[in-house]
Amino acid sequence: MILGIKNRQLLIAGILLVLIGGLIVLYRPVEESASGILQLQPTSGSLTVLFDNYLYESSCQTEWGYSCLVETPEMTVLFDTGGDPTVLAHNIEALDVDVQEIDCIVLSHEHWDHIGGLAVILGQKPNTPIYVPGDFPYHVMSSIRSMGGECVELGNATKITDSIAVTDTLDGPPVEHALIIKTSEGIILVTGCSHPGVQNLARNAYELTDDTIHLVIGGYHLGSATNYMLDRVCDELDENGVECVSATHCTGDDSIQYFRDRYGENYIDSGAGFHYEFV
Repeated sequence: MILGIKNRQLLIAGILLVLIGGLIVLYRPVEESASGILQLQPTSGSLTVLFDNYLYESSCQTEWGYSCLVETPEMTVLFDTGGDPTVLAHNIEALDVDVQEIDCIVLSHEHWDHIGGLAVILGQKPNTPIYVPGDFPYHVMSSIRSMGGECVELGNATKITDSIAVTDTLDGPPVEHALIIKTSEGIILVTGCSHPGVQNLARNAYELTDDTIHLVIGGYHLGSATNYMLDRVCDELDENGVECVSATHCTGDDSIQYFRDRYGENYIDSGAGFHYEFV
């Protein structure tokens, strides 16, 4: 039976939709059950702190917030974007970062000091995929879309590449997830503010990967913690196989000093401009 022109057009449109849908599924990160183990392959690469309220490299500027660039042979991931677009833009130039090389953005949570620099990236590279925690505020996602970003809301732990994933979405509040990088030395866990508790994010990463956590770097949100609280946090980090720590951003000066004293040579100072190679 010969199809009419209109029916043929509808058929072609339907086939195109199926093909486009297949491409979307193909390039969407693989979301896995929180009760399963993330099968990750070791990778090499580096991470660079682009934004922090602590200074590491003198050519950088500081302001309240956090952002970290993770570069591997498979993908370049920007984790958070800091709070001030001018400072982020300055540090990107000072550290000779090519925005066009950024494949995706992972936002740890909704607070302004982690999403404030989005326009710097999206202004140069629109349509960049942006992975956000489950239950992310709709008005924030709408704002991101208006800047040209493509929001992908994640709930369970999700593989972005064979070597990089995010933890489950945990409640702080606000809801938050952290970035997992598989290396030959173990897991590197990059945190934004750790509102759900850095020890809980570390536990989740450990349960998901069943692997040693070589390093936890980022904000720990312990500015008002007592030594008793810090003792308990560190005990739980140790129980979950954490070897090295690099506490910054919202951790608090006194708490950072506590971590320095407790971990000794396994404490790593960081800040804006800090660069770390992993294998």
